[in-house]
Amino acid sequence: MSTSEQTQVETPAESGWDAVAELPPSAKLVAKVLEYNEQLTQSQLAEETLLPSRTVRYALNRLEEIDVVDSRFSFTDARKRVYTLDIE
Repeated sequence: MSTSEQTQVETPAESGWDAVAELPPSAKLVAKVLEYNEQLTQSQLAEETLLPSRTVRYALNRLEEIDVVDSRFSFTDARKRVYTLDIE
């Protein structure tokens, strides 16, 4: 195998916290806060983490990209989404 072929070998998909470890610090913080709280809205996450809403939104998007966060509409307020951590 040549050197270029070796770099193209696919690695197995990273699981849970291994994938989170590769994300920015804001995403790691949001994941940890969700680990300790069963479910939170974006505004609750911003309050808990002391991060700006925009940063929390970015972190949630990054966590959703790697499939470690689930979201659904809130039963109490359909305009809001509730986020939960989904790491085995």
